[in-house]
Amino acid sequence: MFLNKTIERNSALVETAIRFHQRGTLLPDTYIVDLDALLSNAALMKNIAGKNDIHLYFMLKQLGRNPVIARELMNMGFDGVVAVDFREAMTMIDAGVKLGNVGHLVQLPKASLKAVLAAKPEVVTVFSLEKAREISEVCREMNLEQKLLLRILDDADFCYSGQCGGVSLEELPSAATEIGKLANVQIVGLTSFPCFTYQKSTERIEPTSNVGTLQKAEKLLKGIGVEIEQMNMPSATCCASIPLIRQLGGTHGEPGHGLIGTTPLHEAVNCPEIPAMVYLTEVSHNFKGRAYCYGGGHYRRSHVENALVGSLEQGRVLHVTPPTEESIDYYFELGESAQVSESVVMAFRTQIFVTRSQVALVKGVSKGSPEIVGVYTALGKRLL
Repeated sequence: MFLNKTIERNSALVETAIRFHQRGTLLPDTYIVDLDALLSNAALMKNIAGKNDIHLYFMLKQLGRNPVIARELMNMGFDGVVAVDFREAMTMIDAGVKLGNVGHLVQLPKASLKAVLAAKPEVVTVFSLEKAREISEVCREMNLEQKLLLRILDDADFCYSGQCGGVSLEELPSAATEIGKLANVQIVGLTSFPCFTYQKSTERIEPTSNVGTLQKAEKLLKGIGVEIEQMNMPSATCCASIPLIRQLGGTHGEPGHGLIGTTPLHEAVNCPEIPAMVYLTEVSHNFKGRAYCYGGGHYRRSHVENALVGSLEQGRVLHVTPPTEESIDYYFELGESAQVSESVVMAFRTQIFVTRSQVALVKGVSKGSPEIVGVYTALGKRLL
């Protein structure tokens, strides 16, 4: 999906991946993150956000919950991490990283509440009155107060399979009134997902109906005396979409793919952010005229299309056929045969935390002196 753009805009990263592989420094099924490029992308977004008075929580599930990246982003002035689930929240707590938004997209289980709330997240997103009650009770026991975001999802809104949940506009006034009676929590904002999606026909990031629902929800809450200080509008947060967040009444974005230049917009046009990550693997064997390279990093919405096999100068770009959804990704199939043990580089849309891959952070790529900062598991544990 992003191979051509990566070769065009960050060929040094592709060369670095091949060099480390041919030296035997990095194994197949390794994502390689150009840390300098990522931080440059982050600085561009931070600058645009500052001009538009938008706060940014960073999302790292796509990058494997990496604590080094998290700490670097905090040093740049980001507002905290948006932990996609309770396990990511615990990883970031252990790394000493400030929790920005937790509970969205995955609600906090009851048994995790004490540990997460003790870290004093800026906001916790809740999908229901019941979860707000649980949080309030734990806060009461711990003598804490916690700010809440309500996730809003109405009947006509868009929701990805496996992610649905939230408060409808119809039930919002009564739910907010009941939450308002709880002693140790306070509603301070609203969120939904996805608030923006890329439209191929216009080559633009555009708002979904979820944004209009958030705007209606804000009016409903203000009408019953609930003050809203955060309108969190995640999805496809990058330099191109941050002004749109402000225009539509948002206060917060949550860049994830934007940090590594891999939103769908980044495939279509040259955005300020450049590609900052590739997937490195290796040809395992050939079978009936096709090469098979080691898998492990496949994500079913990756939109992987092509792979560079061999070197950047003399290699071939071959079509990739990923495993079917019901199959384990032991291998990726390539369109032609290839030499066993040749380097293979791909660039596609990722969710590293659902893979079994390793993640290598490198610096000095653009200067021609790449150096490995560290190698981590897909869940952020340091290996080397």
